[in-house]
Amino acid sequence: MNNYPGNPYPLGATLDNKGVNFALFAPGATAIQLCLFDDDGHETKIDVKECTHYIWHIYLPKLKAGQLYGYRVDGPYDPLNGLRYNACKVLIDPYAKSIAGPVKWHESLFGYDINDPNKDLSFSDVDNAEYIPKSVIIDERYDWEGDKLPDIPYHKTIIYETHVKGFTNLNPEIPEEIRGTYAAMAHPATIKYLKELGITAVELMPVHHFIIDEHLVKHNLSNYWGYNTIGFFAPDVRYSSSGTQGQQVTEFKNMVKELHKAGLEVIIDVVYNHTAEGNELGPTLSFKGIDNTAYYRLMEENKRYYKDYTGTGNTLNANLPNVLRLIMDSLRYWITEMHVDGFRFDLAATLARELHEVNKLSSFFEIIYQDPIISQAKLIAEPWDIGEGGYQVGNFPSEWAEWNGKYRDCMRDYWRGADSMLGEFAERLSGSPDLYMDDSRNPTASINFITAHDGFTLHDLVSYNEKHNEANGENNNDGESHNRSWNCGTEGLTDDPEIIKLRNQQKRNLLTTLFLSQGVPMLVAGDEFGRTQGGNNNAYCQDNEVSWLDWENADQSLLEFTQKLIELRKNHPVFCRRNWFQGVAIRSKVNDIAWFLPEGIEMSEENWSHDFAKSLGVFLNGRELHYVDEQGNKILDDSFYVIFNAYHGPLDYVLPPEKFAKNWLKVLDTSEDCISENGVCFKAEETINVAGRSVVVLKNQRK
Repeated sequence: MNNYPGNPYPLGATLDNKGVNFALFAPGATAIQLCLFDDDGHETKIDVKECTHYIWHIYLPKLKAGQLYGYRVDGPYDPLNGLRYNACKVLIDPYAKSIAGPVKWHESLFGYDINDPNKDLSFSDVDNAEYIPKSVIIDERYDWEGDKLPDIPYHKTIIYETHVKGFTNLNPEIPEEIRGTYAAMAHPATIKYLKELGITAVELMPVHHFIIDEHLVKHNLSNYWGYNTIGFFAPDVRYSSSGTQGQQVTEFKNMVKELHKAGLEVIIDVVYNHTAEGNELGPTLSFKGIDNTAYYRLMEENKRYYKDYTGTGNTLNANLPNVLRLIMDSLRYWITEMHVDGFRFDLAATLARELHEVNKLSSFFEIIYQDPIISQAKLIAEPWDIGEGGYQVGNFPSEWAEWNGKYRDCMRDYWRGADSMLGEFAERLSGSPDLYMDDSRNPTASINFITAHDGFTLHDLVSYNEKHNEANGENNNDGESHNRSWNCGTEGLTDDPEIIKLRNQQKRNLLTTLFLSQGVPMLVAGDEFGRTQGGNNNAYCQDNEVSWLDWENADQSLLEFTQKLIELRKNHPVFCRRNWFQGVAIRSKVNDIAWFLPEGIEMSEENWSHDFAKSLGVFLNGRELHYVDEQGNKILDDSFYVIFNAYHGPLDYVLPPEKFAKNWLKVLDTSEDCISENGVCFKAEETINVAGRSVVVLKNQRK
């Protein structure tokens, strides 16, 4: 086949009007073959002879979009020194924009002979071409129809964490032939639901092309969550209703465009901390065979083995320039070509590691900070990994937001009645200034959540004391054992009306706390209508009714409550401030916030350290927000008095003195499933009886 030297940049396969340029970074390779495949699987091998700065490149005229390809990379096979080249294996292009299908598990996918007693020290000469998914050349031209990013500021953002398949697969309003796909996420029924709910951003669980682990396939399970990436540029083909040879890229773009038209942002969950190739006993699919030492963190004393900060077998080495380039190129691609609005970084602390330490000024963060494109996207960290010193909540750079695990733990403890200090509850409700204010960050650095994909759903959080993960096939040993949950008196299913009533009230309490806290609230799909996983708190392998949203059995009452609750937050800037409360310390007597005991007395220093105290009131002054709108006008709002009673019985609360407000209108009561602008009116210093385990919100309307 005619070919030309081509160019080392851009990396990957780049189509122009005459042919395709291929470029692959492989610094230790001794020879490389570009492999083209037709629809029948017939392979044509072409030697790549040009190499510039460790990048092998070639140009082939007349190739078109849809062409399947891969690479064979030759070099020394010396696992003890971290070298695992094997030209018998076709490899996925790390820069592939499309991957044509899932892996078909077979012994040939391993670089070693899996039956040899020497395991990965042996060598496999079995060809894997029949079983490895092929990379696909795509035509990147697309009519975005003037698409503009919604560009919603953080303080107005409400995140909805969801799964492309799980959210749409059982929705009766979506045509059956597209359920579970990007097209289903773009369907009018989906958009209508999201808009009526009131969220502003969908955070999609991993959509980068991923691998389903072999041991899960053998047990008829699936890597449903998708945290097992092999292609950092390719949207996963399993969520495509339109085709596998580049059509999935167009379908993803269509989804983003339609969500943007509705004013909804798209945030994607990205996994740059590891790949699907696992440890020394894992398969050779891409990076491991291209140059193992140039992509992964290996043990210094024995490079046969991998450092594992992720619990998945390997860790990408973000200290290396080529890995940093790969990650940055991927992020820019998803912003510029796929138009996503932001990223949630799985196990982000791993990316910050300099040797064994977590350093928030590592190369990864410095490069993102100076990048004019990536730095402007929403950047959200899961600020922990499993390595030593890996829990880094509050320690990320100023341009980052973080999943606030301390918020989750505190609010769960408060509402289940555990011993927890009121002081920490107030910190978390105020946006966690103890974590973020000293770094010149705003309350919006805190992504507040009660539940996430990993763990109990909201319904299960108030229905189970213990995890019930037997269906995962690991004898219930997987998943977190300390969930800070409370079953309200009975484990799991019950027909006891009092327990059901209490559970529903606890759901409303947790949701109300979430949406009235300073920071950015994140709601997990289905929590708004009582979705259950039957007590499974680690449903990563359950691609079935355990994980899919059950639309037919949705709790409509809870859904309506959540919709009104979100509307209440969005209508009142006092609940979603851009800046901190004045006075710095939350316990100071300041003019924009005040904290009260049930007796109507402002709280003193000693009150904050009582772990037996379960009740307090907070005054939020809407006339003292201390910031302006986009036109420079001072923002004013109604004032609110919010009463939190986690005590099991009813308590009398004396409302604040007249200097705070003369009259109060009750607009929310979780014990009555009530959100209304026409509630009962109370006067200053009047006593109000608040039910046990409930939240009451009162409003003083701005004149």
